[in-house]
Amino acid sequence: MNYDVIAEQGRVPIKMWTRGVEVDHNSLNQLRNIASLPFIYKHVAVMPDVHLGIGATVGSVIPTKGAIIPSAVGVDIGCGMIAARTELTASDLPDNLSWMRTDIEKAVPVGFGEHKHQAPGAALVWEQLCPRLRAIAEKYPKIERGAKGLKQLGTLGGGNHFIEVCLDEEQRVWIMLHSGSRGIGNIIGTYFISLAREDMRIHFINLPDRDLAYFPEGTEHFREYVDAVAWAQEYALRNRDLMLTAVTAAVARSLKRDVLPTEIAANCHHNYVRMENHFGENVYVTRKGAVSAREGEMGIIPGSMGTRSYIVRGKGESESFTSCSHGAGRRFSRGEAKRRITLEDHKKATEGVECRKDSGVIDESPSAYKDIDAVIAAESDLIEVVHTLKQVLCVKG
Repeated sequence: MNYDVIAEQGRVPIKMWTRGVEVDHNSLNQLRNIASLPFIYKHVAVMPDVHLGIGATVGSVIPTKGAIIPSAVGVDIGCGMIAARTELTASDLPDNLSWMRTDIEKAVPVGFGEHKHQAPGAALVWEQLCPRLRAIAEKYPKIERGAKGLKQLGTLGGGNHFIEVCLDEEQRVWIMLHSGSRGIGNIIGTYFISLAREDMRIHFINLPDRDLAYFPEGTEHFREYVDAVAWAQEYALRNRDLMLTAVTAAVARSLKRDVLPTEIAANCHHNYVRMENHFGENVYVTRKGAVSAREGEMGIIPGSMGTRSYIVRGKGESESFTSCSHGAGRRFSRGEAKRRITLEDHKKATEGVECRKDSGVIDESPSAYKDIDAVIAAESDLIEVVHTLKQVLCVKG
C-alpha cells in the first residue's frame, strides 16, 4: 500500500498518495471539508501534486453519488494536455531556437489574446459545437454563444498554460501543450458556481465552505450543468487539437519543411467531471487537477518551465479511482513566488531553455513548483513512466 489514510468521525476516508511530498495545513483542512459532504462516494483520493484550490483542493479526485460540485470542476473546464512525438531528432534543431519561438507565438495567441479572424479549421469545429451551445445559451443568456468562442479556438490562454518543444530520452523531438476551454469555459463555470451558491442559500443548506455549493442529481440545474460542462470539455479537447496542428506547422516552417508528421501520445483532461463505474457502481468522478489512469491509458504529467515532464501509462489502481497527478503542483502561491524568486533565480533555473526570462513569468518559475521527481515517485503504483521529456523551448501564456 503506497498511500496513507486519514479517517475521522463524520467524514469519509481521505487516501493520500503523498509520501515524500509536503502537504500544507490549509490543503488538509480543505480536503477534510470535502470529505464531510454527505454525497461523497467511498473516499477522497489525493494525488502527490496536491495544493490549495478554490473550494476543492487541486490534485484531488472527488467521487460523488447524487450531486456535483461545480467549483470542484472549476472555471477552466476541460483544462488538460496534449503531446505528440515528431520524426525529428535533436540534431534537426538549430542551435538558436528564438525564431522558432517567435513563429509559434505568431501562430497561437497567448494570454487574453484571440485570433483576429479565426484559426484554420476552427470554423468546422465551431459548426459542430454550436448547436449544443445555442441550446444552453437559450436557457442561460449570460453564457456567451458567439464570436469570442470561435475566435478563441486555437488559442492558449494565460497562467500556467504553455507550449513546449521537448526532447525525450532518445533525443526525439516532441510538441506538448497545456490549455483548456478559454473564456467561454470560464463563463460557463463561473455562472454555474454562482447558481449553485444561490441554490444553497434558497434552500438554507449550510456548508463548511461556500465554494462547495452543489447541484443535487435530478434537479433542473444539475442536468443543465452536466450538459454545459460536457460541452466545455469537448471545446477544450478540440482547442488543443487545433493548437497542436498550428504549432506543428510553425515548427515545420521554422525548419523550412513542408510538413512535419506527428504521432499523438495523449490528449487528456485534468479539470473535469464524468460518470464512471467504480467498485461496481456508476458515480460522478470530478478530477480537480488529476488525470485518468485506467490500465493501459496514456497520460501526461508535466513538470515546470525548467524541469522534466513525463508521458505515463496508467496501472488502473482502483483505490485512486484510476487516477494520477496532473503535474508537479504548486509549492508557492503566485504572490509568494513573486516575493521569493528573483529574476536571476529564474534565469538560472531555465538555463538552456528558449523561453521568457522576464519578471512577468516569475510566478511560473520552476522553484514555484514541487519536485516533479518526488511527485512521480509517490505515485509509482498508479502509473509507469513511458517517456521522460525535457523542454528546449517554452511559450508561456
